Amino acid sequence: MSKKIVIAGAGIGGLCAALALAKNKFEVTVYERNPQLGEVGAGIQLSPNAMHVLQTLGIADEVKAKAFSPDAAVMRHYKTGKPFFTVPLGDNATQKYGADYLHIHRADLHTALYNACINMKVTIHLGKTIQSYQQTQQNLTIQFDNNDSIQADLLIGADGIKSNIQACMLGKKPAEFTGQVAWRGVVEASKLPKGLIKPNANLWVGPGKHFVSYYLRGGDLINFIAVQERKNWQKESWNEPGDINELRETFSDWHPEVSKLLNATEQCFLWALFDRKPLELWSDLKVTLLGDACHPMLPFLAQGAAMAIEDSYALAYCLSRDSNIENALQSYQNIRLPRTRNIQLNARKNAALYHMSSPIEQAKLALVSGLSRIGLSDRIAANKLDSIYAYNIVEQLSMGPVSMGLES
Repeated sequence: MSKKIVIAGAGIGGLCAALALAKNKFEVTVYERNPQLGEVGAGIQLSPNAMHVLQTLGIADEVKAKAFSPDAAVMRHYKTGKPFFTVPLGDNATQKYGADYLHIHRADLHTALYNACINMKVTIHLGKTIQSYQQTQQNLTIQFDNNDSIQADLLIGADGIKSNIQACMLGKKPAEFTGQVAWRGVVEASKLPKGLIKPNANLWVGPGKHFVSYYLRGGDLINFIAVQERKNWQKESWNEPGDINELRETFSDWHPEVSKLLNATEQCFLWALFDRKPLELWSDLKVTLLGDACHPMLPFLAQGAAMAIEDSYALAYCLSRDSNIENALQSYQNIRLPRTRNIQLNARKNAALYHMSSPIEQAKLALVSGLSRIGLSDRIAANKLDSIYAYNIVEQLSMGPVSMGLES
């Protein structure tokens, strides 16, 4: 008899998990709290470790058709534009890692996942919030915010950093404001001088701030994320329309490539960046967590979506190979927790480097600048990214339990 699996949340992680599970013949129902589907934000960097999963799920070609393949990842000084390092991407990344490195609009990835889920007969309910759950060894009851309830064999909390499922499992603890906010926006490339924005993953680092820009939709759009340090966040919403004039003023003394991009921007949104410490426990009998619900990622390694995508494949793999749900969820946690914890913590560390937060971080950048003259900084940066990008969870899991440290 097919297991009935319920997923809380129809974001990228929730839909990717639904697709992976449906392809493994599970009956999957997704409940999304919002009355309509739509991904706020704009661009996502899909590194090769994520693309391996999307290839296996059969949507990589559709994703690539809507995406942009950058030539390189380049870190520059905020004012002079001098590069600290350059890491080749494009065909180099495809050959090196066996999968593409792409930039894609969140809505385009979300649409590809949604359509694939519908084709696989996944049921998706909108405007339905899973509030909590109760369970015994035999039964799992899922409760909605309108007091309705259903029975299921498994509940997956893919409901984000403010996860109701995590709160029910581990107790309600507010996420921590990091002291940083992110401005996000999209500009039509035709509104800027041709060639102004380089066809790269462009990272500009400066005191207390950093700025990222890259192309989307084959080069028709330019996406940016501008992160600024702030002492507090007193607004109720975690994201809201931003004041474009305030954003321009905040980065007014930065390189012309940044200021001209912001001058062409008509609107932006402002996000508060919240964080949680890495969890030690993701599962409770027949309930587990996925993506930001268990390991929210700061954007300093651009791995938030990629980690949720990897989670989805690992979870479906474990459930398809062990009929005992509790054992399967333990295997899933064993596979994923060390990797996601490491990337969570390294993303935090990058915040200090990107914002020149201390004399030590400034000295590191000075050293990198010196090494760049002889090409060593490029190799050091590439080596650091290898542990993230070269990871292929599909291949790793195909090697069997012993290779994954899951032997009994």
